[in-house]
Amino acid sequence: MGGRRTAKRAGKWPAEQVGEFLAEAILNMVACVLLGSLILITHLSWTWSPRLTVAGFGLFGLLLAHGAWRTFRAPAKSLGCRRTAAVTTAIFTAVAATAFFLLAFAADCGCL
Repeated sequence: MGGRRTAKRAGKWPAEQVGEFLAEAILNMVACVLLGSLILITHLSWTWSPRLTVAGFGLFGLLLAHGAWRTFRAPAKSLGCRRTAAVTTAIFTAVAATAFFLLAFAADCGCL
């Protein structure tokens, strides 16, 4: 009986290692594609209109700042303000999660 359990455990180990390797390879590839897409969008936007690109980044920065401010602040009182706060908080959370993902997986990306 003991030999069978040992054989099952020994058989699970390579499968887990291969699964982890494939999952990390896929996540690294997704991170590199995402990072490359962001760089391409920025480059194309800058080529088309540098002023509009800077203005867009400024507005996006204000949107993120408002979302961060509302995230770490007491909830709003009025209904209209709650909707705006909910939208900017959701955008801030999505950008923060994407930044964390890129920091975790695109740091060792060979595409840069």
